[in-house]
Amino acid sequence: MAREIRCRDLGFDCPGVIRAENDEVLLKKVAEHARQAHGTVEVTPEMAAKVRAAIREV
Repeated sequence: MAREIRCRDLGFDCPGVIRAENDEVLLKKVAEHARQAHGTVEVTPEMAAKVRAAIREV
């Protein structure tokens, strides 16, 4: 099953939906999206935990 995360689930006013076949690839895509779309420079451990908690199977 594919995995996805929605920016809105993390509190952002962003229509972004990122999908991948596994968590490792998904987290890399999420980090790239966060840098490009939200100006996130560094992913903190707290931020990473929040992202992991919001991952869904699709």
